[in-house]
Amino acid sequence: MKTLFSRRTVLHTGSAVLAAPYLWLPAQAETSLPSTMTVGPSVETEIANGRIRGGHSRGALAFKAIPYAGPVSGRNRFKAPPPVESWTGVRDCTKLGPPAMQGPGTTYGENEPPYSEECLVLNVWTPAVNDNRRRPVMFYCHGGGYTTGSGGQNIQDGSHLAATYDVVVVASNHRLGLLGYLYLGEIGGEEYATSGNQGMLDIVAALKWVKENIAVFGGDPGNVMVFGESGGGYKTGTLMAMPAAKGLFHKAGIQSGAGLRRLTADDAAETAVRVLAGLDIAPSDFRKLHDVPAGKFVAMQMAAEKGGGPLSVPTKAYLARHGGKDVSILNEDRAGQFGPVVEGHVLPQHPFDPAASPLGADIPLLLGNMRDEAIFFLRDTPAAFRMTQDGLEARAKQVFGDRADLVLSTYRRTRPQATPTELLIAIQTAVTFGNDTVTAADRKSVQPAPVYRYRYDYESNTPIKGTNWTLRAAHACDIAPVFYNYDIRDLSGIGPGLAEVSRAMSAFFANFARSGVPSAPGQPAWPRYDTAHRPVMLIDSTCKTAADPDGAERAMWQNPG
Repeated sequence: MKTLFSRRTVLHTGSAVLAAPYLWLPAQAETSLPSTMTVGPSVETEIANGRIRGGHSRGALAFKAIPYAGPVSGRNRFKAPPPVESWTGVRDCTKLGPPAMQGPGTTYGENEPPYSEECLVLNVWTPAVNDNRRRPVMFYCHGGGYTTGSGGQNIQDGSHLAATYDVVVVASNHRLGLLGYLYLGEIGGEEYATSGNQGMLDIVAALKWVKENIAVFGGDPGNVMVFGESGGGYKTGTLMAMPAAKGLFHKAGIQSGAGLRRLTADDAAETAVRVLAGLDIAPSDFRKLHDVPAGKFVAMQMAAEKGGGPLSVPTKAYLARHGGKDVSILNEDRAGQFGPVVEGHVLPQHPFDPAASPLGADIPLLLGNMRDEAIFFLRDTPAAFRMTQDGLEARAKQVFGDRADLVLSTYRRTRPQATPTELLIAIQTAVTFGNDTVTAADRKSVQPAPVYRYRYDYESNTPIKGTNWTLRAAHACDIAPVFYNYDIRDLSGIGPGLAEVSRAMSAFFANFARSGVPSAPGQPAWPRYDTAHRPVMLIDSTCKTAADPDGAERAMWQNPG
């Protein structure tokens, strides 16, 4: 994702960012991660495909690396996941399984093994097994856009959440990048009809596993909440528009990931052509893709992130379709597109465009974003934190053109004490995440099931190198607090009030999973969102509700004039 009012982001908000790994980046790796498995007697139980052995973890029981589907390499590449194969004996599930194929240094789980195509495993954290309880199930989709991350990162460990709120927490690994989202439907015919969405179908397979097995872990298969941050939020929104996921979950939570649209089949097919050209494979020989080493796909993705490689080379047909535009412009806006594909079958329509998918009409939604979202993406650009008025005006003119004066005058009126850097952050936060959050909430609010909207305001005191700034309420600073893992060092910092905001945030999510209404002890009642009053919960160490916060800015974006 480009920063400083990215042209790519402004022109294609909610769609162009889908492929970017910058939708969520994990925190800097710790040199000594706290252990989430404690010494004690192991715990065995039996699920549909065999016996498993787990262990004790921060007050709960943990079962890790449970397979939920079969092999997806070789001939099974680019296809829906096959059923899981049964095993004999007792399977050791005390350690994490392999993350999906991705670039180096992008997951931070405790003793995670190397990346692998055979990554279809999940983790379960629960207070108890085989106790005939029916606890709410909180099923987490990890972030990382559609290219990085895993369900095993320490700050996403579900032990504390499960033990504190008497819930069952599940997190899965699933295919990512080109291996998860390369669309071959136009080239391969019916056999590859589900390609382009195989990563999402992995998550559906994990949800089917939950339906079949979660009662063993004291969970209620009839009360499942799917939630996720950033790329995980995008995945959650996509599930809400997938027929295959209908009935497998009953509530949803989207943190900083309310993208309105997904890829079109046309754009996804263009990516497939670029991949084949880059590998010197003729379209008629596309099955040779099954034999390409998995690392080559990852290398291609990583090159595209830097604006290079075959994914950044438009084909002649693409240029013709877009009027022969300059290649450099196309590279900025359209390179490296992969993610869920609206191909009419697995994904019949965009999740929130032109309206919220009717498939999710009966699913309550908890939805929000960070107040200072953009700081995360600017943190490696120290010059942004020294922005001048002239620099801000020049950048706004370059990006917004004739609308620049309206945008800047609106923000200067609503934030008269703000510095140029603070204005930059506020505007870019709206463009990249805030506006889509509002639009998704608006469109969801007309459906029968409620939507509850929040803004996360707690300021992290984590410093930004080369500046006198901290992360404040930046992207991804809310992950550890949702899991009640404020004690694990991460982007959320170590400032005063962190335990309090984590207690509120985790309670809101856990109680929403239980009842469909977010609530937390000692916090105000959270009104259902509607477009007449636009109530928003402002989440901080002390929470409060506000009617249409930043309303003048919202009105400007929705009615630019």
